[in-house]
Amino acid sequence: EGTSSADLGALEAWLRELRLAQLVALVDDLDDEDFAFLQEGVDLNLRLAEHGLRHGSGLGIGSALERMVDRGTVQRDMITAAKILASAAADARMDGVRLPAMSSAGSGNHGLTAILPIWAVKPYAPPHLATERRVLEAIALSHIITGFIKAYTGRLSALCGCSVAAGAGATAGVAYLLGGDLEKPERISAIAGAIENLMGDLAGMICDGAKPGCALKISTALSAAFQASLLSLRNIEISERDGIIENDLEKTIRNVGTIASEGMNETDRLILEIMVCK
Repeated sequence: EGTSSADLGALEAWLRELRLAQLVALVDDLDDEDFAFLQEGVDLNLRLAEHGLRHGSGLGIGSALERMVDRGTVQRDMITAAKILASAAADARMDGVRLPAMSSAGSGNHGLTAILPIWAVKPYAPPHLATERRVLEAIALSHIITGFIKAYTGRLSALCGCSVAAGAGATAGVAYLLGGDLEKPERISAIAGAIENLMGDLAGMICDGAKPGCALKISTALSAAFQASLLSLRNIEISERDGIIENDLEKTIRNVGTIASEGMNETDRLILEIMVCK
């Protein structure tokens, strides 16, 4: 059964009232049914990635990266593995393959970005952290953060949601999976720092429609997402003196939301004008 606009609006209003600590705490309430649902999303999106890798769908970003690894041009690490999976899935989806995707915050590409990178980290994370339960908790957190940011930026925006929303979700999930909730005295400070790092890096990426090139943007977003997480886990966090960044994560996200909902109106109009006149 579908969700009405009123229900979505109520959910977004509720999310905007929460702080990061409360969002992270939601993960503690997951039950077996939730974990089964999250695993279903992994399985669905992995099938898209497998199709993209097998057939070189769309722009073939994922399959090209895989060939680069095979030839030794680039090394397979957690970042490359995440980019291969998510980009290949986006290649297949944007090519119109008849396979379902699990979405996040109403977007299929957001779902690929929020889910697959965290699954790709599993073989690289310390065994005591990379349990099946913790991986799915990290994916759940990624969905939560994606929805939280979309509640501020809006469902449609001239900002690329795969970067500032699902990218931030992936950033939070990776930081969580790698011990971000354990590394520092405050339970969530490394996760907050990771999201702030990403916002300071990618907040200006534009959306110019759903198309094969989205696989490139997802790949770029994931490079930044992993960098943001890994730096925060090493106590490197962007300063509140930098641009739109505040000393409070929720304020930073509100700033990004204001840019998306107010500041990008003219950009949105110009993008559409350019696309229509091509």
